[in-house]
Amino acid sequence: MSLKTTLMAAAAVTALALPAIAEMGKIRIDDAYARSATSMAKSGAAFMGIINHSGEDDRLISASSDAAARVELHTHIEDDGVMRMVEVEEGFEIAAGETILLKRGGKHVMFMGLTDPFEQGEMIDVTLTFEKAGDVDVKIPVDLERQPEPGAHAVHDHGDHSHGHGHSHSHGNHDHNVTN
Repeated sequence: MSLKTTLMAAAAVTALALPAIAEMGKIRIDDAYARSATSMAKSGAAFMGIINHSGEDDRLISASSDAAARVELHTHIEDDGVMRMVEVEEGFEIAAGETILLKRGGKHVMFMGLTDPFEQGEMIDVTLTFEKAGDVDVKIPVDLERQPEPGAHAVHDHGDHSHGHGHSHSHGNHDHNVTN
């Protein structure tokens, strides 16, 4: 086969594959990681970028995982000068073509009642449920060594808490195995 024929064949395969690639996943998860404050912590959190490649707004409405008894969507709010973590029952809106960041000191996925301690390098299976895109399964690596990004709250504790929201804690963000 000549070089010209080979290049034309490669171009044809690429052109045919592009629409399939674009349609494969309307939601992409980027740079995700999970962590807990200590090896004895009863809770942990996951952080990531969520990119909405669809033509319509969507909303992350819940998350689930066998890694914890309870998994919720959380954020931090300032209340009389004190940062408090609160559940966001309505979820996180992601406009069409936009990205939201789940990061330390802000929006995150909260794991409460860990079934096992988070160990450096292990993978946590998480299902993110979107209003329109449906379930997106993600394998999130545990990274206990990652430092907070500049501007994130650095002093936080994922200590033993069942659902009390008067505490503070922190979290941060790798392209991962995602199925949609």
